[in-house]
Amino acid sequence: MVEDNIDETAKQAPESASQPVKSIENPSFVDPSDAPGFPEGGFTAWATVLGAFLIQFCGFGYISAYGVFQDFYTQIYLTNFTPSAIAWIGSMNAFLILSVGIMSGRMVDRGAFYPVMKIGCLLQCFFLFMLSLAKPDEYYQIFLSQGIGFGIAAGLTNVPSIAVISHHFQQRRAVAMGTVAAGGSLGAILHPVMLNNLINGRLGFANGVRVSAGMNGCLLFIANLLMRTRLPPKPKTISYMRVLQDSSRDGAFICACVGMAAYEVGFFFETFYLQLDSTLHGLGQGFSFYSLTILHSGSFIGRLTGGVISAYVGIPNTVISSSLISSAVLFAMVRLHSVASATLIAISYGFFSGWLVAMMGPLISYLTPETSHIGARIGMTFAISSIGSLVGPPICGAFLTSHYIWWKAVIFAGSVASGGCILFVIMQVILKIRRKTSIVCSKEAGV
Repeated sequence: MVEDNIDETAKQAPESASQPVKSIENPSFVDPSDAPGFPEGGFTAWATVLGAFLIQFCGFGYISAYGVFQDFYTQIYLTNFTPSAIAWIGSMNAFLILSVGIMSGRMVDRGAFYPVMKIGCLLQCFFLFMLSLAKPDEYYQIFLSQGIGFGIAAGLTNVPSIAVISHHFQQRRAVAMGTVAAGGSLGAILHPVMLNNLINGRLGFANGVRVSAGMNGCLLFIANLLMRTRLPPKPKTISYMRVLQDSSRDGAFICACVGMAAYEVGFFFETFYLQLDSTLHGLGQGFSFYSLTILHSGSFIGRLTGGVISAYVGIPNTVISSSLISSAVLFAMVRLHSVASATLIAISYGFFSGWLVAMMGPLISYLTPETSHIGARIGMTFAISSIGSLVGPPICGAFLTSHYIWWKAVIFAGSVASGGCILFVIMQVILKIRRKTSIVCSKEAGV
């Protein structure tokens, strides 16, 4: 009898998950009993959140600290290469952590969460140790190990760590996913401090990278012990072509994907070049080393508060507000000439961009009517948005040139990011039209 009840619950869970979230504007203050099939908390659910938090800390957090490597490679380790060429290492890294999600997300939908996570975590440690063996001015060694190898490894764990939260939360999904996203921000705070002191200190580049690899390995091991799936995979494999066809007819989803791709251009410009900008403007090595920490400290607070803000104003409105304000702050980098201006820009951009980063997963969940498609859609969205992270930093580096003409790169990054904000506004307009049409149809049907 008990087994029959368990089987029945397992069948009902995906059906309840496929229903739209009716109280999404206030997801964190809804009675969990209103979301049948979702625990909305408990030890296993929050342990999974903590494990996913650590995955983001080691993956996205490490990649977000690439500004340290950009500065180090430009001035010390890869002096025979332009800033644009060096930026391709980090941009390829960022591209792969997002684009590989289209494969890892599909594997999660098939029920392969645990093998994907274990392989991804092992490869992250392996490629960081390979990076430590790279020699000065050997560009291809760094590009292969850090740009491609670590990017693929982190990409295998990125989307699954976000998608698994949907197994445990529905009404509180935005808050839970925002907490997970904050892990990447906390990693981006601590990794720059550690890396700057390691690779620029007595240990040097090779040993410094090895120390960071060892620390990440321990945290990734703990993360794998904590995370647990709950919903069984669909008996029939979800067709990516079907999801793609459904998504191609969803105007709001398309605007969200392209908007994120445009926004990524500005996001990674700030992440890659803030420390170099501070150094070349003579703000002092001490401050420059901590400029990324200041940026991501603001982002950490923004990611933690993003879910709470969305509970009151809604996920789409939170995304629009954050993209609008942070795009405006990007243009302010033209006037970065002092410690005070750099600090203000770093904190404000980090805080408001943190809102959007925290809302990427919840926004796609919000736009996806079927829970079984969430992994695939998040993977598709990250793959499309990764185009911005791939081409953005190198193009900004080309505008920058070896003469460091900052205003050209700033105007380009800010303009493209503003275009992303416009697309988010169009997305919200489509959603409102769709909602009004649904209400009219319901009244005509006598519902």
